[in-house]
Order: sequence, then structure tokens, then C-alpha cells
Amino acid sequence: MNDSIPRLVVAAPSSGAGKTTVATGLIAALTARGLKVSPHKVGPDYIDPGYHALAAGRPGRNLDAWMSGPERIAPLLAHGAAGADVAVVEGVMGLYDGAAGRGELASTAQVAKLLRAPVVLVVDASSQSRSVAALVHGFASWDPQVRLAGVILNKVASDRHETLLREALEEGSGVPVLGAVRRAQAVDTPSRHLGLVPAVERSAEALRAVREMGELVAASVDLDAVLALARTAPPLSADPWDPAAEVEPFAGPRPRIALAGGAAFSFSYAENAELLAAAGAEVVPFDPLHDERLPERTAGLVIGGGFPEVYVSELSANASLRAAVAELAASGAPVVGECAGLLYLGRELDGLPMCGVLDATARMTPRLTLGYREAVALADSPLAAAGSRVRGHEFHRTATDPAAGPSPAWGWRTATGPQTEGHLHGSVHASYLHLHWTGAPALPSRLVRHAAAWAASHDGS
Repeated sequence: MNDSIPRLVVAAPSSGAGKTTVATGLIAALTARGLKVSPHKVGPDYIDPGYHALAAGRPGRNLDAWMSGPERIAPLLAHGAAGADVAVVEGVMGLYDGAAGRGELASTAQVAKLLRAPVVLVVDASSQSRSVAALVHGFASWDPQVRLAGVILNKVASDRHETLLREALEEGSGVPVLGAVRRAQAVDTPSRHLGLVPAVERSAEALRAVREMGELVAASVDLDAVLALARTAPPLSADPWDPAAEVEPFAGPRPRIALAGGAAFSFSYAENAELLAAAGAEVVPFDPLHDERLPERTAGLVIGGGFPEVYVSELSANASLRAAVAELAASGAPVVGECAGLLYLGRELDGLPMCGVLDATARMTPRLTLGYREAVALADSPLAAAGSRVRGHEFHRTATDPAAGPSPAWGWRTATGPQTEGHLHGSVHASYLHLHWTGAPALPSRLVRHAAAWAASHDGS
């Protein structure tokens, strides 16, 4: 399939340059023009896609070559961009930064090459003038396969500053300037211990911030030039990713799998739910902050990532739902907890009662645990067969005691030796490891089969 999806990648020399502001502003500004914009984010981050989704009015999707595999990057973009006029892909960290010790793997540069997409470099110009040309020249020449095709100057102080920057780039880099964004405190988004506050938690404030980002970019960037650049991307020679082609669909009655969401559990990949549905599940979202019971006829439960530590009092106060989760787990229905879900399934979090499914407590810590992991399932569970290998990601400032139960969920090697992590308890699989199931589609298929078997044994009740 040759699909000419106009597309570009928004990158930066390093984190903190303003990629998210510019990318979200571009998505919002182009959407305000009446275009259908498909938003994407390189890497495992859940938070930026939430702002992208507000700006575009459609799901923000991740493109992670570590977790999904490089071969799925172009198909996943084609899937997410179906029916769109243009795709905007926000990078991660610096343009050439990838998985530690793995070369370019999972870097923005690798994804740009896999997508054959032009790159727009967002440069924090707040502390430089002519030096910007040397910086851009270096990034443009580092890898000839990366087409660095434009620059957006960010945090520009004045008209005079902008003139100096433009003159230097015209003289020394050969890369056109597509816009210059002034410093604008009004569009800053609040942060906390794991980065930006998720859009789902900010409601009206997040909508206002996204609108202001769009207005700022529309006033500062040549949108016609950006669109013209996106249209120079060659045809994308990839069939769209199809969840139905990745799984073994269950042929019987569709088991109902409840999927936690809302402000406390906002970290989820859209493709995970799509894979569950393709595998034969009826996926029903619910909000543990507000719903006092699980959806009727729940035969399986997935509790993903988020910020339960921020909402620990409200989650603890919802005693009826905590009891329902514990009852479902005790009945043998498959229950999967991922990071925040692990904390919620434990005995307590920061001293307050949680579901009590696992004999573990959790607390906030000053230490950030962050990084890609290559893990192996240590025993059979409703999620993974023993010996299954997966690639995932850890991102948390909490710790559980114990870190692994009597039957750990995963094992992997670290610089200091083998490590086990997570808990298997009956039909429960709980771990800190975030997974993008596109890279391990056998997992949702297995989960649906276990939920169907439980539903059949309980007459669907």
C-alpha cells in the first residue's frame, strides 16, 4: 500500500526546548483551520498524547520502536492517521536520544526515518544568538538519512533577537526558519513528580492551555509552510496496522472486560483496548474515583497506569468499589494491574487502605524509576505464558514492599544482576511494567480467553 499521508516530526536538541508546546500548538492551529490532524508521540509517554487529543479531537497515539518494534511504526501511524489530512508526530528527548546503550533504537531520529518524514527542530533560543546556526548545522549533518527540513525558534526575547537568529541561520545552516515563538508564560502547563499534569485532570484549564498554544503557534509560525513541508513526505509504503490481524479472536460469547480510566488511571494506549476488542472482548470503561461498582457482568479487569497517589484519599473512600475488585479477584476472574493498578490492588498506599488483593504496601519515594525493560514471564498467568518475552517501560516514584511477591510476574537483567518484579496471585497479574500490547499481541488474546472461560463457568454473572 502506498499512502501519501502528509506528515512531519517535531523534534528538539534536548528535553525542555518546548516540543510539547509547539507540537500541541501546531495540532490545535491546524485543527482550527478545519484540517483533520492525527497526533502522535514518539516513546512511551502517556501525558503529552492527552494534550494532543484535546487539540485534535481524536486519540493521541504513541510510536515506540522499543515496545512495538520498528517494523510496526509506519503501520501504526497509517492506522492512527486513517481519514486525517496531516499527521504531526512529537519527538522524545533530543532528536538522536534513544534507548540507553541501544544506539538509535526508539529515538525520534529512528522514527522519523521509519516514517520517511521531514523533521522540524524546535530550538530554545533563549540564551543564544549566532550560535544557533552551529547547533542546527550539527543536528542537520549528523545523520544524512534524517531530513531536518525546518526550524522553529522558541522562547525568542524580542524582534531584535529574532533578527539575529534568522540572519545566523540563513548564513550558516541552510535550514529554513518556519517560525519564531515568543516567551509566553500563559501557555505553560503545571508539572509535578512525573512531568506535566495530565490533561484529563485539568479539564477547563487544559482546554484553555491548548487553545492558547494553538493561538500562539498560529500567530508565530508559517502554517502554510509547515503544511507544504508535511506534503513533501513520500508515500508511506505500509499497510495500516490492523488489530484483527494481530490476535486470535475468541469465537464464543464476548466476555466483558472492565478498563479503569478517569483522572486516577489516565495512562492507557488506545491500541491496547483495540486489541482486546479484536480478540473478542466487550471493553467497558469505568472510573474508580466515581463508580461504586464494577460494570455489570465483568469477567475481567484491567487497571492501567496513572496517579493513584494523587487521589489516594478518594480511592480509599470508595470502599464499595474496592470490595468489588477484591471479590472479583477472589472469584478467579483475570485481573491485570499495571503500575498504578499494582498500587491500587495492594493492601495500602501511603498508609490508606486500597483493595487488599495483594499482600503488599506502597509509598511515594524521592527516587524516580525510569527506563526500558526486556522482561520474561516467570510463570503462567492469565496475561502471559511462562517464558513469554516482552519489552516494556517503567516510570514511577513509588515503591512496593515487597517489590516482588512469592510468585513474581517478571524477571529481567540489570547492571547489578537478575531482578524479579511484580506479583502473581491466583488470577491476578500486577507489575510496574507498562506494556504496549502491539509488541506482544498474544497477551490480550490470552487475557480474553481467560475472561471468557471465567464467564462461562459463572454463567456470565
